[in-house]
Amino acid sequence: MEATMALRLPRDAASVPLIRQMFDATLNALGVEPVIRDDIELMLTEACANVIRHAGPSDEYTVSAGVYDDLCVIRVIDTGRGFDPHAVRPPAPGAEHGRGLQIMRALADDIRFTNRRENGAVVCLEKRLRFAPGAAGPSLMTV
Repeated sequence: MEATMALRLPRDAASVPLIRQMFDATLNALGVEPVIRDDIELMLTEACANVIRHAGPSDEYTVSAGVYDDLCVIRVIDTGRGFDPHAVRPPAPGAEHGRGLQIMRALADDIRFTNRRENGAVVCLEKRLRFAPGAAGPSLMTV
């Protein structure tokens, strides 16, 4: 089974709930367990929020999300300046912001950051899926 979607979105906070709800509805229809859907929703939210907060100067970003049998792959692509994920310092205790990368790293089974020279960054998040008993997803998997 392969199910994918890609959206070019305005770099605006209002775009985050839209992509989050669309992809969660897809995962729900496939019967992905709620705890896994919650992890994916939070990872996706953090990746998109980072683009909105830090990417500049573009007015748009792209989210592609796909399910490949029991693997969810999300790519959040911006056209900003790029960044070095190893240079991002952890937030101070009690800080209200700055935990996005830590959250994504904690929830993803795999995470990759790619800088495209003067063309922004790609954050790729992967998460293994688990399905509820009787869910549609497993019956659609490639043999």
